[in-house]
Amino acid sequence: MIEKKQNTDSTLMPNVEINTKQLFGIDCPFKVSGFDKPNDYVPPIDKNYKFDPETTTAILAGFSGNKKVLISGYHGTGKSTHIEQVAARLNWPCIRINLDSHISRIDLIGKDVIVLKDGKQITEFQEGILPWAYQHPIALVFDEYDAGRPDVMFVIQRILESEGRLTLLDQSRIINPNKYFRLFATANTIGLGDTSGLYHGTQQINQGQMDRWNIVTSLNYLKNEEEEKIILSKVNDLNNIEGKEIIKNMVATADLTRSGFINGDISTVMSPRTVIIWAENYLLFNDLEYSFKLSFLNRCDELERSIVHEYYQRAFGIDMSDAKVINVRE
Repeated sequence: MIEKKQNTDSTLMPNVEINTKQLFGIDCPFKVSGFDKPNDYVPPIDKNYKFDPETTTAILAGFSGNKKVLISGYHGTGKSTHIEQVAARLNWPCIRINLDSHISRIDLIGKDVIVLKDGKQITEFQEGILPWAYQHPIALVFDEYDAGRPDVMFVIQRILESEGRLTLLDQSRIINPNKYFRLFATANTIGLGDTSGLYHGTQQINQGQMDRWNIVTSLNYLKNEEEEKIILSKVNDLNNIEGKEIIKNMVATADLTRSGFINGDISTVMSPRTVIIWAENYLLFNDLEYSFKLSFLNRCDELERSIVHEYYQRAFGIDMSDAKVINVRE
């Protein structure tokens, strides 16, 4: 469970107008406000983060207009990170909750616990993360929204109403949302279940609940050229002529795995994060093939590795068994 620190004032309100062109490179047709300073719940800023204009506009609309925003897309596209990086630049407190099978209704709502007061044991209700966040100016992000358990999904449905009030039946208590509470979610599907067979564990979402999301957008992988720039900004030691060519081929390999994943040829895909890890491991081991095996190939199903070998060969123009150590740091 997330530790609830004491320095989140429920009376705080956005007090700074944001220049979206300067911060995000986009012109918004609406005003965007943020906080003048961060607190412990504001994510750290990644200065090299690349914002997708359409997704960024949708997220900013969520913050500015109190719209509930659902972002769908393949894993590794940076859906949750996108929300966090927008929140970071607005100094807006942001908390992520992964709706895996271990998250229950009790985790969200709260439960009775035994505490010691004045030397006596008493039963006291301990709020879960949802009622606590609901009463503060916090952006709550539900990751893997399409993998949530039914009991959890019905809890969430309560707060998806336009003026949704959270009812705590055990406490005979009704909680009104903080004016600057914001709700986001990310999902691999768009609520229709896993029709492709790529995402086991996801399920159909009640369409009545889907209708309550004000904005639904999708985020796909970056263009190769943009991804190369991001990786080079993360791995400065490869920012030279030879290194740029290697990064280009690494991204091309990743792009082939994504196409293969979408087509159902392989079950594991290289995300931009994986490419960065590959580049970092290459600098560590100074061996292109070995670092590729450690970073990605060893994760793949043995029956699919021959396909991945082919992707590597097509991207680099060499067979893995003939790959040579290339030193770009000399």
